[in-house]
Amino acid sequence: MAGKRADMVAFSSGGTSSAGATGGQTDVRNEIYRDSGVDTAEADAGLNRIIARVQRTWPAAGLGRVVLPIGYFANVIELDGVGLALCTDGVGSKTIIADMMGKYDTIGIDCVAMNVNDMICVGAKPLSMVDYFAVASTDAAMLDAVAAGLCKGAEIAGVSISGGETAQLKDVVKHFDLVGMAVGRVALDKVIDGRHVREGDVVIGVKSSGIHSNGLSLARKAFFQNHGYAIGHKFDELAVTLGEELLRPTDIYVPEAMEILAKVSGVKALINITSDGLLNLTRVAAPVGYEIDRLIEPHPIFPLIQRHAGVDDSEMFEVFNMGIGFCYVADPAAAERTLAILKAHGRAAQVIGTAVSDPQKIVRIPARGLAGQHKRFWREDGAARRVG
Repeated sequence: MAGKRADMVAFSSGGTSSAGATGGQTDVRNEIYRDSGVDTAEADAGLNRIIARVQRTWPAAGLGRVVLPIGYFANVIELDGVGLALCTDGVGSKTIIADMMGKYDTIGIDCVAMNVNDMICVGAKPLSMVDYFAVASTDAAMLDAVAAGLCKGAEIAGVSISGGETAQLKDVVKHFDLVGMAVGRVALDKVIDGRHVREGDVVIGVKSSGIHSNGLSLARKAFFQNHGYAIGHKFDELAVTLGEELLRPTDIYVPEAMEILAKVSGVKALINITSDGLLNLTRVAAPVGYEIDRLIEPHPIFPLIQRHAGVDDSEMFEVFNMGIGFCYVADPAAAERTLAILKAHGRAAQVIGTAVSDPQKIVRIPARGLAGQHKRFWREDGAARRVG
């Protein structure tokens, strides 16, 4: 059940980063997000209480047994000897960009992507989705456009849309909200949570389509609140307008992941790079850290956001995918076959690093001088640095 820091908060587990490592940055960053309408510290405090309560609902064994701890990308429950995978996620404040553009036919793709990309991380085949669509007022053309995107995403992912709910809540929502829930199937002995990852395993990074559906609160603050750009502004660095770039749909990684899982032995973890960026690697159950020493070049939108938001590298790598939308952690012998399948599906991918034995589960990005743990990156040399 993935957490989307900055735009949405859902279940997430994991330790807190050490105060000595992050210094005073946490309070500064919480203040930045409070200014954009997101109180991450309060959300984390509430989240811990939610986790404690919901775990008390779990049956000890048998029908409905919960297979994984809260905090992985999806969870699995036992259903008559079969693993039923479940996850839920939404598109966050990307809906505001759709409203600003008056364009609603791709936001449904994002909703599907944010769910199915999480589900495949436990080794499950996504089967079906339901959606929840809350609006201030109904607009038949808008609803139809959103539905077109949902169906397009479902087609790419190979799932059905088996139901949903549309609610008109003019006293609750200002724009609209779009959330989905996905179900899938995985054999109980094939559930993946990264527990088999070992030192020396390689990390394969798959290039993202762009910003995906995370960090839009910070991006909107940077461009529209801080600098007053119009949604149709055209930066020289971008091939399309600012609005078109921010609304670019999230890639769906299901078809190639299903083929890799079916044909390649030695794939030990699948990681959806959403909010918290490459720190999502530390969700795996194994006591490993990562040395990420061959980054994929970030899309031009990321240095633009950084320059206009006035934040450093550590903030950017915490909030955004920075050009890497999905990762596979695999035995080195499995890397070539995995990369070949990704290439056959049209994906730009490369080995970006390796797993290292580390009970603290620290992610290091030497080219940026960054080290990170849980939800925070810090500069190991203490200096700020910019992307680009």
